[in-house]
Amino acid sequence: MKFFLKIFYLFNYLLIANYCISAEGDIYKKIDLFGEVLEKINKEYVDEIDQSESMDSAINGLLQSLDPYSAYMSPEIFNEMQTETSGEFGGLGIEVSMESGVVKVISPIDDTPASRAGIKAGDYIVKIKDIQVQGKTLSEAVDLMRGPVGSSIELTIRRIGVKKALTFNITREVIEVQSVKADLLEDNIGYIRLTSFNENSSDQIEDKIKDLEKNQNIKSYILDLRNNPGGLLSQAIKISDFFLDNGEIVSTKSRKASENRKMFAKKGDLIKGKTLVVLINYGSASASEIVAGALKDHKRAIILGENSYGKGSVQSIIPLKNKGAIRLTVAKYYLPSGKSISEVGVKPDIEIDEEGEKFRIKTETDNQLNYAIKLLNG
Repeated sequence: MKFFLKIFYLFNYLLIANYCISAEGDIYKKIDLFGEVLEKINKEYVDEIDQSESMDSAINGLLQSLDPYSAYMSPEIFNEMQTETSGEFGGLGIEVSMESGVVKVISPIDDTPASRAGIKAGDYIVKIKDIQVQGKTLSEAVDLMRGPVGSSIELTIRRIGVKKALTFNITREVIEVQSVKADLLEDNIGYIRLTSFNENSSDQIEDKIKDLEKNQNIKSYILDLRNNPGGLLSQAIKISDFFLDNGEIVSTKSRKASENRKMFAKKGDLIKGKTLVVLINYGSASASEIVAGALKDHKRAIILGENSYGKGSVQSIIPLKNKGAIRLTVAKYYLPSGKSISEVGVKPDIEIDEEGEKFRIKTETDNQLNYAIKLLNG
Protein backbone atom coordinates (compact mmCIF):
# COMPACT_ATOMS: atom_id res chain seq x y z
CA MET A 1 0.00 0.00 0.00
CA LYS A 2 2.80 2.42 0.92
CA PHE A 3 4.49 1.62 -2.40
CA PHE A 4 1.34 2.55 -4.35
CA LEU A 5 0.95 5.77 -2.33
CA LYS A 6 4.53 6.73 -3.18
CA ILE A 7 3.87 6.04 -6.88
CA PHE A 8 0.65 8.11 -6.68
CA TYR A 9 2.42 11.12 -5.06
CA LEU A 10 5.31 10.87 -7.53
CA PHE A 11 2.84 10.81 -10.46
CA ASN A 12 1.01 13.89 -9.09
CA TYR A 13 4.31 15.71 -8.54
CA LEU A 14 5.39 14.98 -12.13
CA LEU A 15 2.02 16.20 -13.48
CA ILE A 16 2.24 19.48 -11.51
CA ALA A 17 5.90 20.00 -12.47
CA ASN A 18 5.07 19.27 -16.10
CA TYR A 19 2.18 21.76 -16.02
CA CYS A 20 4.40 24.49 -14.50
CA ILE A 21 7.12 23.91 -17.11
CA SER A 22 4.48 24.00 -19.87
CA ALA A 23 2.94 27.26 -18.52
CA GLU A 24 6.41 28.81 -18.17
CA GLY A 25 7.21 27.74 -21.75
CA ASP A 26 4.02 29.42 -22.98
CA ILE A 27 5.02 32.68 -21.27
CA TYR A 28 8.46 32.62 -22.91
CA LYS A 29 6.81 31.98 -26.30
CA LYS A 30 4.61 35.06 -25.77
CA ILE A 31 7.65 37.15 -24.81
CA ASP A 32 9.41 35.99 -28.00
CA LEU A 33 6.26 36.85 -29.98
CA PHE A 34 6.18 40.34 -28.44
CA GLY A 35 9.82 40.87 -29.41
CA GLU A 36 9.06 39.74 -32.96
CA VAL A 37 6.08 42.15 -33.24
CA LEU A 38 8.19 45.05 -31.93
CA GLU A 39 10.92 44.23 -34.45
CA LYS A 40 8.39 44.12 -37.34
CA ILE A 41 6.92 47.49 -36.25
CA ASN A 42 10.40 48.99 -36.07
CA LYS A 43 11.29 47.78 -39.58
CA GLU A 44 8.00 48.01 -41.44
CA TYR A 45 5.82 50.72 -39.84
CA VAL A 46 5.16 53.76 -42.06
CA ASP A 47 6.71 56.25 -39.59
CA GLU A 48 9.80 55.95 -37.42
CA ILE A 49 8.93 55.09 -33.83
CA ASP A 50 10.62 55.57 -30.48
CA GLN A 51 11.01 52.00 -29.19
CA SER A 52 11.33 53.20 -25.60
CA GLU A 53 7.97 55.01 -25.83
CA SER A 54 6.44 51.93 -27.49
CA MET A 55 7.57 49.78 -24.57
CA ASP A 56 6.13 52.27 -22.05
CA SER A 57 2.80 52.15 -23.93
CA ALA A 58 2.87 48.34 -23.93
CA ILE A 59 3.49 48.24 -20.17
CA ASN A 60 0.71 50.76 -19.58
CA GLY A 61 -1.62 48.82 -21.88
CA LEU A 62 -1.02 45.67 -19.83
CA LEU A 63 -1.83 47.49 -16.58
CA GLN A 64 -4.91 49.27 -17.94
CA SER A 65 -6.26 45.97 -19.28
CA LEU A 66 -6.61 44.96 -15.61
CA ASP A 67 -8.82 47.90 -14.52
CA PRO A 68 -9.16 51.68 -15.08
CA TYR A 69 -7.09 52.55 -11.98
CA SER A 70 -3.88 50.56 -12.60
CA ALA A 71 -1.28 52.46 -14.65
CA TYR A 72 2.41 52.88 -15.41
CA MET A 73 4.29 56.02 -14.36
CA SER A 74 7.51 56.82 -16.16
CA PRO A 75 10.41 58.11 -13.99
CA GLU A 76 9.49 61.69 -15.02
CA ILE A 77 5.81 61.34 -14.12
CA PHE A 78 6.61 59.48 -10.86
CA ASN A 79 9.04 62.25 -9.91
CA GLU A 80 6.41 64.91 -10.67
CA MET A 81 3.93 63.07 -8.46
CA GLN A 82 6.40 63.00 -5.56
CA THR A 83 7.69 66.56 -5.89
CA GLU A 84 5.83 69.68 -4.83
CA THR A 85 5.71 72.05 -7.78
CA SER A 86 5.67 75.17 -5.54
CA GLY A 87 3.53 77.14 -7.98
CA GLU A 88 5.73 76.46 -11.04
CA PHE A 89 3.02 74.32 -12.63
CA GLY A 90 -0.73 74.53 -12.33
CA GLY A 91 -3.69 72.26 -12.75
CA LEU A 92 -7.41 72.27 -13.43
CA GLY A 93 -8.66 70.58 -10.25
CA ILE A 94 -10.17 67.34 -11.51
CA GLU A 95 -9.83 63.71 -10.47
CA VAL A 96 -9.85 61.48 -13.58
CA SER A 97 -9.70 57.85 -14.70
CA MET A 98 -9.57 56.10 -18.08
CA GLU A 99 -12.65 54.41 -19.52
CA SER A 100 -13.03 52.92 -23.01
CA GLY A 101 -9.98 54.81 -24.24
CA VAL A 102 -11.10 58.27 -23.11
CA VAL A 103 -10.55 60.27 -19.93
CA LYS A 104 -13.52 60.21 -17.56
CA VAL A 105 -14.02 62.81 -14.85
CA ILE A 106 -14.49 61.16 -11.46
CA SER A 107 -14.98 64.51 -9.76
CA PRO A 108 -14.16 68.22 -10.10
CA ILE A 109 -12.68 69.60 -6.88
CA ASP A 110 -14.53 72.46 -5.15
CA ASP A 111 -13.47 76.02 -5.96
CA THR A 112 -10.98 75.05 -8.69
CA PRO A 113 -10.85 76.15 -12.35
CA ALA A 114 -12.63 72.95 -13.48
CA SER A 115 -15.55 73.26 -11.05
CA ARG A 116 -15.99 76.99 -11.75
CA ALA A 117 -15.98 76.32 -15.51
CA GLY A 118 -18.80 73.79 -15.12
CA ILE A 119 -17.02 70.45 -15.56
CA LYS A 120 -19.16 67.67 -14.00
CA ALA A 121 -18.59 64.19 -12.62
CA GLY A 122 -19.15 61.65 -15.38
CA ASP A 123 -18.01 63.97 -18.20
CA TYR A 124 -15.77 62.42 -20.86
CA ILE A 125 -12.78 64.46 -22.06
CA VAL A 126 -12.44 63.62 -25.75
CA LYS A 127 -10.03 66.38 -26.83
CA ILE A 128 -7.32 68.32 -25.02
CA LYS A 129 -6.44 71.40 -27.08
CA ASP A 130 -6.70 69.98 -30.61
CA ILE A 131 -5.38 66.56 -29.61
CA GLN A 132 -7.70 63.53 -29.60
CA VAL A 133 -7.58 61.66 -26.28
CA GLN A 134 -8.52 58.32 -27.89
CA GLY A 135 -5.33 56.27 -28.06
CA LYS A 136 -3.52 58.23 -25.34
CA THR A 137 -2.66 56.71 -21.96
CA LEU A 138 -4.10 58.30 -18.80
CA SER A 139 -0.62 59.58 -17.85
CA GLU A 140 -0.18 61.17 -21.29
CA ALA A 141 -3.61 62.84 -21.08
CA VAL A 142 -2.92 64.19 -17.58
CA ASP A 143 0.46 65.47 -18.79
CA LEU A 144 -1.28 67.39 -21.60
CA MET A 145 -3.54 69.09 -19.04
CA ARG A 146 -0.61 70.26 -16.91
CA GLY A 147 1.08 73.57 -17.63
CA PRO A 148 2.25 76.90 -16.21
CA VAL A 149 -0.04 78.77 -13.82
CA GLY A 150 -2.06 81.39 -15.69
CA SER A 151 -1.95 79.56 -19.02
CA SER A 152 -5.24 78.41 -20.53
CA ILE A 153 -6.29 75.13 -22.11
CA GLU A 154 -9.30 74.09 -24.17
CA LEU A 155 -11.12 70.85 -23.29
CA THR A 156 -13.77 69.22 -25.46
CA ILE A 157 -16.28 67.31 -23.37
CA ARG A 158 -18.96 64.74 -24.11
CA ARG A 159 -21.75 64.70 -21.52
CA ILE A 160 -24.44 62.04 -21.12
CA GLY A 161 -27.81 63.47 -22.20
CA VAL A 162 -26.26 66.32 -24.22
CA LYS A 163 -26.12 65.77 -27.99
CA LYS A 164 -23.43 68.30 -28.91
CA ALA A 165 -19.85 68.28 -27.63
CA LEU A 166 -19.15 71.01 -25.06
CA THR A 167 -16.04 73.21 -25.19
CA PHE A 168 -14.45 74.70 -22.07
CA ASN A 169 -11.56 77.17 -22.00
CA ILE A 170 -9.97 76.87 -18.55
CA THR A 171 -7.08 78.81 -16.97
CA ARG A 172 -4.68 76.74 -14.89
CA GLU A 173 -4.09 77.59 -11.23
CA VAL A 174 -2.11 76.23 -8.29
CA ILE A 175 -4.54 73.79 -6.72
CA GLU A 176 -4.68 74.26 -2.96
CA VAL A 177 -7.58 72.28 -1.57
CA GLN A 178 -9.03 73.09 1.84
CA SER A 179 -10.59 69.72 2.57
CA VAL A 180 -13.06 70.79 5.30
CA LYS A 181 -15.56 73.66 5.44
CA ALA A 182 -18.24 74.13 8.08
CA ASP A 183 -21.17 76.44 8.82
CA LEU A 184 -24.34 76.75 10.86
CA LEU A 185 -27.54 76.49 8.80
CA GLU A 186 -31.00 77.63 9.91
CA ASP A 187 -29.52 78.27 13.41
CA ASN A 188 -29.88 74.57 14.31
CA ILE A 189 -28.11 72.44 11.67
CA GLY A 190 -24.36 71.81 11.65
CA TYR A 191 -23.10 71.68 8.04
CA ILE A 192 -19.75 70.01 7.25
CA ARG A 193 -18.41 69.87 3.69
CA LEU A 194 -15.53 67.43 3.04
CA THR A 195 -13.85 67.74 -0.38
CA SER A 196 -11.10 65.10 -0.04
CA PHE A 197 -9.61 62.64 2.43
CA ASN A 198 -6.09 63.93 3.10
CA GLU A 199 -3.82 63.47 6.12
CA ASN A 200 -5.44 66.26 8.15
CA SER A 201 -9.11 65.78 7.23
CA SER A 202 -10.15 63.86 10.36
CA ASP A 203 -8.42 66.36 12.70
CA GLN A 204 -10.12 69.26 10.89
CA ILE A 205 -13.56 67.61 11.06
CA GLU A 206 -13.10 66.83 14.75
CA ASP A 207 -12.23 70.48 15.45
CA LYS A 208 -15.22 71.72 13.40
CA ILE A 209 -17.63 69.39 15.23
CA LYS A 210 -16.29 70.49 18.63
CA ASP A 211 -16.82 74.14 17.65
CA LEU A 212 -20.35 73.46 16.35
CA GLU A 213 -21.26 71.42 19.45
CA LYS A 214 -20.68 74.51 21.60
CA ASN A 215 -23.93 75.83 20.12
CA GLN A 216 -26.72 74.29 22.20
CA ASN A 217 -29.30 74.93 19.47
CA ILE A 218 -27.80 72.34 17.12
CA LYS A 219 -30.19 69.43 16.68
CA SER A 220 -28.80 67.71 13.57
CA TYR A 221 -25.94 67.58 11.06
CA ILE A 222 -25.37 67.42 7.31
CA LEU A 223 -22.15 65.79 6.06
CA ASP A 224 -21.62 66.82 2.43
CA LEU A 225 -19.49 64.32 0.44
CA ARG A 226 -20.60 65.38 -3.05
CA ASN A 227 -17.84 65.55 -5.65
CA ASN A 228 -15.39 64.11 -3.13
CA PRO A 229 -13.12 61.73 -5.11
CA GLY A 230 -11.73 60.02 -2.02
CA GLY A 231 -8.20 59.74 -0.67
CA LEU A 232 -6.70 57.96 2.33
CA LEU A 233 -8.43 54.82 3.65
CA SER A 234 -7.20 55.61 7.18
CA GLN A 235 -9.08 58.93 7.08
CA ALA A 236 -12.29 57.28 5.85
CA ILE A 237 -12.13 54.91 8.84
CA LYS A 238 -11.49 57.72 11.37
CA ILE A 239 -14.28 59.93 9.98
CA SER A 240 -16.79 57.05 9.91
CA ASP A 241 -15.81 56.28 13.53
CA PHE A 242 -16.73 59.85 14.58
CA PHE A 243 -20.41 59.01 14.00
CA LEU A 244 -20.50 55.35 15.11
CA ASP A 245 -20.44 53.74 18.56
CA ASN A 246 -19.45 50.26 17.40
CA GLY A 247 -19.54 47.80 14.51
CA GLU A 248 -17.58 47.12 11.35
CA ILE A 249 -16.71 50.09 9.12
CA VAL A 250 -15.11 48.39 6.12
CA SER A 251 -13.14 45.31 5.13
CA THR A 252 -10.50 44.87 2.45
CA LYS A 253 -10.02 41.61 0.57
CA SER A 254 -6.89 40.77 -1.38
CA ARG A 255 -5.44 37.78 -3.21
CA LYS A 256 -3.04 37.45 -0.25
CA ALA A 257 -4.84 36.16 2.84
CA SER A 258 -2.45 38.15 5.05
CA GLU A 259 -3.75 41.39 3.46
CA ASN A 260 -7.43 40.70 4.31
CA ARG A 261 -8.50 43.12 7.02
CA LYS A 262 -11.58 44.33 8.89
CA MET A 263 -11.80 47.75 10.52
CA PHE A 264 -14.15 48.47 13.43
CA ALA A 265 -15.52 51.58 15.14
CA LYS A 266 -14.59 52.48 18.71
CA LYS A 267 -17.09 53.70 21.27
CA GLY A 268 -17.87 57.41 21.13
CA ASP A 269 -20.14 59.34 18.76
CA LEU A 270 -18.90 62.93 18.46
CA ILE A 271 -22.38 64.31 17.68
CA LYS A 272 -24.00 62.27 20.49
CA GLY A 273 -26.56 60.45 18.36
CA LYS A 274 -28.01 63.55 16.68
CA THR A 275 -29.74 63.04 13.32
CA LEU A 276 -27.27 62.91 10.44
CA VAL A 277 -27.87 63.36 6.69
CA VAL A 278 -25.06 62.49 4.26
CA LEU A 279 -25.13 64.06 0.79
CA ILE A 280 -23.61 62.08 -2.11
CA ASN A 281 -23.61 62.25 -5.90
CA TYR A 282 -21.93 60.59 -8.88
CA GLY A 283 -18.69 62.43 -8.00
CA SER A 284 -18.54 60.78 -4.55
CA ALA A 285 -15.95 58.00 -4.89
CA SER A 286 -13.72 55.60 -2.97
CA ALA A 287 -13.24 56.87 0.62
CA SER A 288 -16.49 58.89 0.33
CA GLU A 289 -18.35 55.69 -0.51
CA ILE A 290 -16.80 53.88 2.47
CA VAL A 291 -18.11 56.56 4.86
CA ALA A 292 -21.56 56.80 3.25
CA GLY A 293 -21.86 53.01 2.94
CA ALA A 294 -20.83 52.31 6.54
CA LEU A 295 -23.22 54.93 7.96
CA LYS A 296 -26.03 53.61 5.74
CA ASP A 297 -25.45 49.94 6.65
CA HIS A 298 -25.51 50.79 10.37
CA LYS A 299 -28.64 52.95 9.85
CA ARG A 300 -26.74 55.82 11.46
CA ALA A 301 -27.43 58.33 8.68
CA ILE A 302 -29.93 59.12 5.95
CA ILE A 303 -28.09 59.05 2.61
CA LEU A 304 -29.51 61.66 0.21
CA GLY A 305 -28.68 62.62 -3.37
CA GLU A 306 -27.59 60.44 -6.29
CA ASN A 307 -25.91 57.06 -6.67
CA SER A 308 -22.16 57.33 -5.99
CA TYR A 309 -19.35 56.58 -8.47
CA GLY A 310 -18.50 52.94 -7.64
CA LYS A 311 -14.74 52.93 -7.03
CA GLY A 312 -14.25 50.18 -4.49
CA SER A 313 -10.59 49.28 -4.94
CA VAL A 314 -7.29 49.94 -3.18
CA GLN A 315 -4.27 51.07 -5.22
CA SER A 316 -0.63 50.85 -4.15
CA ILE A 317 2.24 52.81 -5.71
CA ILE A 318 5.03 50.28 -6.33
CA PRO A 319 8.45 51.75 -7.31
CA LEU A 320 10.39 50.10 -10.16
CA LYS A 321 14.11 49.65 -10.88
CA ASN A 322 14.05 52.36 -13.59
CA LYS A 323 12.90 54.92 -10.95
CA GLY A 324 9.39 54.84 -12.40
CA ALA A 325 6.45 53.13 -10.66
CA ILE A 326 3.21 51.31 -11.21
CA ARG A 327 -0.11 52.13 -9.62
CA LEU A 328 -1.62 48.69 -9.02
CA THR A 329 -4.96 47.57 -7.59
CA VAL A 330 -4.10 45.30 -4.66
CA ALA A 331 -7.42 44.88 -2.82
CA LYS A 332 -11.15 45.66 -2.89
CA TYR A 333 -13.35 47.39 -0.30
CA TYR A 334 -16.42 45.70 1.15
CA LEU A 335 -19.11 47.42 3.21
CA PRO A 336 -20.32 46.04 6.58
CA SER A 337 -23.20 44.35 4.69
CA GLY A 338 -20.59 42.39 2.71
CA LYS A 339 -21.43 44.20 -0.52
CA SER A 340 -18.71 45.48 -2.85
CA ILE A 341 -18.75 49.13 -3.95
CA SER A 342 -16.97 48.37 -7.24
CA GLU A 343 -18.98 49.49 -10.28
CA VAL A 344 -22.12 49.61 -8.10
CA GLY A 345 -21.55 52.50 -5.70
CA VAL A 346 -23.78 53.46 -2.78
CA LYS A 347 -27.48 53.94 -3.48
CA PRO A 348 -29.05 56.85 -1.53
CA ASP A 349 -32.03 56.29 0.77
CA ILE A 350 -33.64 59.36 -0.83
CA GLU A 351 -32.84 60.08 -4.48
CA ILE A 352 -32.76 63.80 -5.34
CA ASP A 353 -31.35 65.15 -8.60
CA GLU A 354 -28.96 68.08 -8.73
CA GLU A 355 -30.26 71.43 -9.87
CA GLY A 356 -28.51 74.71 -10.68
CA GLU A 357 -25.26 75.70 -9.02
CA LYS A 358 -23.96 73.24 -6.50
CA PHE A 359 -22.36 73.16 -3.08
CA ARG A 360 -22.66 76.82 -2.18
CA ILE A 361 -23.60 77.00 1.49
CA LYS A 362 -27.05 78.60 1.96
CA THR A 363 -27.63 78.83 -1.80
CA GLU A 364 -31.21 78.85 -3.09
CA THR A 365 -30.28 76.74 -6.13
CA ASP A 366 -28.78 73.73 -4.34
CA ASN A 367 -31.69 71.30 -4.68
CA GLN A 368 -30.15 68.50 -2.62
CA LEU A 369 -28.99 70.67 0.27
CA ASN A 370 -32.36 72.46 0.39
CA TYR A 371 -34.17 69.11 0.54
CA ALA A 372 -31.89 67.95 3.40
CA ILE A 373 -32.59 71.15 5.37
CA LYS A 374 -36.37 70.77 4.89
CA LEU A 375 -36.15 67.11 5.88
CA LEU A 376 -34.28 67.91 9.11
CA ASN A 377 -36.66 70.74 9.98
CA GLY A 378 -39.72 68.73 8.93
